Amino acid sequence: MQSSQQQIISHVQRWLQSQKPVWLCTILKTWGSSPRPIGAMMACTLDGELIGSISGGCIEEDFLQQLRDGSLKSQYDESGKPFIVKYGVTAEEQARLKLPCGGQLHVLLEFIEATQGNRAIFSRLLSDLENHTKVSRVVDLETGKISANDNSSDSPVIMSEHTMTHSLSPMYRLLLLGAGDVAKFVAEMALALEYNVTLCDPRPNYLDNWQVDGVEKTSRLPDDVVREQFSNPYSGIVALAHDPRVDDMALMEALKTDAFYVGAMGSERTSAARRERLPELGLSEEEIDRLHAPIGLQINSKTPAEIAISVMAEITSIRHKR
Repeated sequence: MQSSQQQIISHVQRWLQSQKPVWLCTILKTWGSSPRPIGAMMACTLDGELIGSISGGCIEEDFLQQLRDGSLKSQYDESGKPFIVKYGVTAEEQARLKLPCGGQLHVLLEFIEATQGNRAIFSRLLSDLENHTKVSRVVDLETGKISANDNSSDSPVIMSEHTMTHSLSPMYRLLLLGAGDVAKFVAEMALALEYNVTLCDPRPNYLDNWQVDGVEKTSRLPDDVVREQFSNPYSGIVALAHDPRVDDMALMEALKTDAFYVGAMGSERTSAARRERLPELGLSEEEIDRLHAPIGLQINSKTPAEIAISVMAEITSIRHKR
């Protein structure tokens, strides 16, 4: 599974490898009720094959019409460099494009030819994302030349007089511990939110009847799984087993990593008991303070689905505060 950014970079890389030039659209600025955030992308081949989105659909239709009638290529040919299109500037255009009231978008349009240099850059970008390494795509606005930069910013897009720097984030991953009903609902919601999800449960037969399409399952020891695959800032570890043999084994390792989120399900009493146990596993007070327990936002959740909503809401909130 890939994030939306990774899917688009992957498609562009594949099209360029097939000698197909590509139009790449990136949202630079938004005002009002914008349908898509800054940094969102859409890519399209000359024959209309499209991936990604910059609106609810109407701007895409307008883009494809201009692609068919040749006006996009004419705008590019006038200068031979990327250009900015401003959508929704007038009330008439907002109505025509069905943008929300006051919504405006500034979009950078790049015509990317299938040169050896462009193929190499997009291969590099895709490789970094697949290896969970944050990277930026830097566009020279005077020449259209694209380069890659390891020093990514927290801002999705940074504009200067001559360059556009677009930060690309690797796909976030969640490790769920414990094959139960709550884990099923958490997994389904996490997949919808574009997380790569793994379920770990080393207890015999626990994985046999647990199934969510798109989730990798493993019965390996949780601390080994955390150490090898979930120790970077794009990883979250969620203990849902209600069994210290599973949960504590993973938490012992997870709280020492750079994972952006580590949480454990349980009541106030259970969570307090867990915090008393963790020092015995060699964890410092500072490390234990990273633990989110009881897990989730307080919404008085009772059912597995409600608990999953509270868990994913908390994870989403923490991820966006980073």
